[in-house]
Formats: sequence, C-alpha cells, structure tokens
Amino acid sequence: MPKDYYKILGVPRNASQEEIKRAYRRLALKYHPDRNRGNKEAEEKFKEINEAYAVLSDPEKRRQYDLFGSAEFERRFSQEDIFRGFNFESIFRDLGIDFDLGGFFRFGEGSRDFTLNLGDLFSHLFGTGPRTYQASKETEMELELPVSLEEVLQGGEKVLMVAPLGRPEKVKVHLPPGVKEGQRLRLRAKGPLGPDGRRRDLFLRVKIEPHPRFRREGNDLETTVKVPLTTLLLGGEHEVETLEGKRIKVKIPPATAPGARLRLRGLGLPSGNGTRGDLYLRLEALLPKKLTSKQKELLKALKEAGL
Repeated sequence: MPKDYYKILGVPRNASQEEIKRAYRRLALKYHPDRNRGNKEAEEKFKEINEAYAVLSDPEKRRQYDLFGSAEFERRFSQEDIFRGFNFESIFRDLGIDFDLGGFFRFGEGSRDFTLNLGDLFSHLFGTGPRTYQASKETEMELELPVSLEEVLQGGEKVLMVAPLGRPEKVKVHLPPGVKEGQRLRLRAKGPLGPDGRRRDLFLRVKIEPHPRFRREGNDLETTVKVPLTTLLLGGEHEVETLEGKRIKVKIPPATAPGARLRLRGLGLPSGNGTRGDLYLRLEALLPKKLTSKQKELLKALKEAGL
C-alpha cells in the first residue's frame, strides 16, 4: 500500500524543513527501540518515520515524491535508494546516538551499547541485509527541460543545475536544431545512484516554452502582424521581424482582408533533414486611435464612393 510520508510524520505537504525535522525528532524518540523493547508495533512505526524522513528531508527526493506520487515513487526507489546519501551521522547524533568512525554506529544511552555497520543497519531497521542488484530502469530520473523557440531554431548547448545526488551540479546538454516537444534527451551517468552504487542516466524531456510573438505548428511558425489599413487596401511593403531577429520586407497584395495569412517559405523551424518549415504572417489591420478632420473627410468620401 502506498505510503503517505507527510501523514506518517504528521506534517502538512507544505511543511518547512525545520517543521519536518522537529516532527521526526519527536516521533523517533517516542518510538525508538530502546524505549519500546519487544513492541513490534513501535518498531514498525520507527521504520516508517525513518523512511519518511529520509525522503522528505532530502529536497530532490521530496520533489520526486511530490511529482510522481507515493505509488510511483515506491516503484522507482527501493529502501536502499531512499537511504543512500542519508546523513546518519548528523541525524543519530541529534537523537543522542553516538557515531563511531569507520561506518559503524554505536547506540549508548546508559542502558546498552552495540555497534552495527550500514548493512546491519538496514537489517535492523528493515529486516533486510545487503543484496545484489541488477541495473534497473526503476532508478532512472527524468526532469523537464524548458526550451525556447530560439533554442529550437538554433540548437546548441544548454547548461543546467541539477541535484540527482542531493547536491547541485552543473550538466551540459546538447540541443539538436529542431528538437521536438516531448523529445527525451539522455545524459549518460548523470542521474541518481542505482541500487548497485553506479550512477544511472539522467533523462530530460523537452518542454517548449510559449513565445510572446510566435506560435509553433509542427515545423511552421505563425505570428500576428499589424499592418496599416491603407497598406491592406492599396497594397505595399511592410517590415516584419523573424524568429532569429532579422528584419525583412514583405509585399502585401492590394485588397488584403484582415485575418489573411501570408506564407514565407523556409523561415520556420528546422525539420531535422536539412530543411525548414515556413513562417506564416496573420495580418491584422492597424487602426489609428484618433482620426484627424482631414482623415474623417477622406473616409467619408471613400464611403460615398462605395468602399
């Protein structure tokens, strides 16, 4: 059954790290095995709160848990994955448990002393010893990669800050020109640690960001261009700016209706085979905010002439 880590620690989903730590400390001391000898229910509770804290105290694991939900998170992460990178030294000392060098923990509260290594710790907490794992997709990490239309057009290199191991690190990703929405890019050995201790691949799923002026339709682009009413009626040239920032002049045919589309071949996005899509201009009439007396007279004359 999926576990609600927030409910286990008794904190809201928007709880701060300090609130999570306080809740964990209170519950860990309450259900600690030394205080509940022979109490199986307390032992299970102690396991649960340690697992919940290992996830919610780690910003990246918490983000993944919030993103995927408890069921999918449990499918992707084993208990060893959850506790990998968990700072036992700091947490145990905070609970009054001494940390012995060499990867061994010594519990000493005046009642008894014993030491255990990390494998023994998992056995003590979860009833499992060290196990051998094969590489699995369950420890893959996938993040959303925001990409602008300019980056789709030009391609290139993008530098990101990610934290698959709990600490920020820079990674570089190569964007091919014409990258598609939803396309999955792989960064080898840049993801989280797998159960076998080896770093998995990091996958980035492309998310094309909305552009303030251009709309994407496959490899084509569309933009709205406001043209003076007289140019639409009489025809003429009008200057427009392309996605790459170039200013070009286009010919407007006479008697062009507002809402018409003009096609500029080869000024869209790369298609991946060396060609580009087209740029479509949706024309709108640019009307004056205020008319002069002379303009009004001319418009009246046009109206009388049947325009």
